[in-house]
Amino acid sequence: MLLIENESNISLHVNLLEEIAHEHTNKEVELLLIDSKHMHELNLEHRGMDKTTDVLSFPVDDFPHAPLGSIVINYEYAREKAHELGHPVEDEITLLFIHGMLHLLGYDHEVDDGEMRVREKALIERYALPKSLIVRTEEK
Repeated sequence: MLLIENESNISLHVNLLEEIAHEHTNKEVELLLIDSKHMHELNLEHRGMDKTTDVLSFPVDDFPHAPLGSIVINYEYAREKAHELGHPVEDEITLLFIHGMLHLLGYDHEVDDGEMRVREKALIERYALPKSLIVRTEEK
């Protein structure tokens, strides 16, 4: 089950987001879309980074009936990045959701040997989405 709290006026690919969540877990996943200011505050509080970011994932400790966790997306960042790259903001949010979902599932591109990148790439190709966050970062 996917619970969505959308503080923006951006429409979402809700059916696709639900399909992605359901494909990977039978646990509840929360998706929050917030602005850059609030994302900056979360990033500082939880990661010690004094800047905004695009997506954060907050897994919940595993216990019976616990949700998988929360994915928080900066909708202002997503809108800017989508405009910059010339694709719909809904696609950018879906990319960030996939990225966050993989983090909830335990993948970590900062320390793995490319497993998260491979999984993310397969999902974005499957759903015909633009280049992923990891792929864009690696091209810089």
